[in-house]
Amino acid sequence: MKKGIHPEYNNFNATCACGAEIELGSVMSGMKVEICSSCHPFFTGKQKLIDTAGRIEKFKQRYAKHYAEKEEKKA
Repeated sequence: MKKGIHPEYNNFNATCACGAEIELGSVMSGMKVEICSSCHPFFTGKQKLIDTAGRIEKFKQRYAKHYAEKEEKKA
């Protein structure tokens, strides 16, 4: 390798918002992340289910007139 053209490689601890630290190596000098494998819902098994029923009802109410007119044209 040629000397003087490559960036310096650093070992550092990346810090998550939950407080977990992970040892990494990069040309960067440090890193802060918002979510990691110790606090991510997929890895912890604590996923929150989204209530989509309310969204569907809201959609149906919004477009009820449109669908009613469409049914009248068919009949």
